[in-house]
Amino acid sequence: MLLTSLALTTFRNFNSASLTPSPSLSIIVGKNGSGKSSLLESIHYLGFGRSFRTNKHQSVIQRESNAFTIFAQCENEEGDVSKIGLTRSLSEQFQCSINGEHSNRLSDLVSLLPVQLFTPQSTDLVIGSPSERRRFCDWGLFHVEQSYAGLMKQYAKVLKNRNALLKVGITQSNDKEQIAYWDQQLCILGDRIDLLRKSYVERLIPLFNRTCEQFLPEFSVEISYYKGWEKDRSLNESLLNKMAYDLKIGHTSVGPHKADLRFKVNSVQAQELLSRGQLRMAVAALQLSQTKLFTQETQRHGIFLLDDIGAELDADKRERFIDGLIETGTQVFVTAIEQEQLEFVNKYKDKKMFHVEHGNVSEE
Repeated sequence: MLLTSLALTTFRNFNSASLTPSPSLSIIVGKNGSGKSSLLESIHYLGFGRSFRTNKHQSVIQRESNAFTIFAQCENEEGDVSKIGLTRSLSEQFQCSINGEHSNRLSDLVSLLPVQLFTPQSTDLVIGSPSERRRFCDWGLFHVEQSYAGLMKQYAKVLKNRNALLKVGITQSNDKEQIAYWDQQLCILGDRIDLLRKSYVERLIPLFNRTCEQFLPEFSVEISYYKGWEKDRSLNESLLNKMAYDLKIGHTSVGPHKADLRFKVNSVQAQELLSRGQLRMAVAALQLSQTKLFTQETQRHGIFLLDDIGAELDADKRERFIDGLIETGTQVFVTAIEQEQLEFVNKYKDKKMFHVEHGNVSEE
């Protein structure tokens, strides 16, 4: 699914703005604070229902306005057109529409638009918390496995109930029966999630290895999957083994909600050996590999947002990254302060250049 048009109202410093992007490469140029990153932020809202710059929707709404709206027209691989919209208000109300049908379910919208993002903060995928890497895996599975979103929702509900029991403690026989029931449910769902994640990472690794040979040829980068509990125990055994500890801390310490991807470079933790620039290249290789896997397994094309790429990658790496994305048929949006940061784009035929200044967008 690719964007064929985008329109914003009272979003950040845009009172009203619209653009018709290229199906391949759209380059957005402007000074710092001009609003170029805000255009990417609006697309990110369509793909995730949230900003990548703030946790507060209210700060995205233009001052003296009650809400922002984003409208877009999309076209899938068969040529079918969808009209979508999203509204967020100061009162935290959310509503989306798909071809005129209104919904309060975010998953209805985000399943249409597979959006990925690379920013100055993307190194958190390697050096940040495990939750960053779980989200990375879950994005891939959400857009590949239809049942995955429902499975994760069920798991979260069971985990919440188990944690509620642990928090108050287990003192009576009926409490023990309840915890045994939630343990059983957690194991059924947890094992299914683990199998899907493990298989996904196994399919991703060969693509990542080949991409790293281009992006980081001087290093041997390895990914390993940690399922969230001891590899030589079943989830049920781990839950029983950790019961006393879980009761003490008041929440569940093992399970898929503790899963992680671990990175080693030449058998050393990646963050201990790679420079910041090299970490960016490792993340770029990982995200490009995920894009390739998504296209390969679904025969669909996604959208990739590259924010302030000139500050993050040198010219050669910028070109390799964008080349790789475009080869997959991905629709790419790139922001840069100066056009000179992307001189190599002259070789691309199907591209568009946009200039942003004082909340206005113009196509060059």
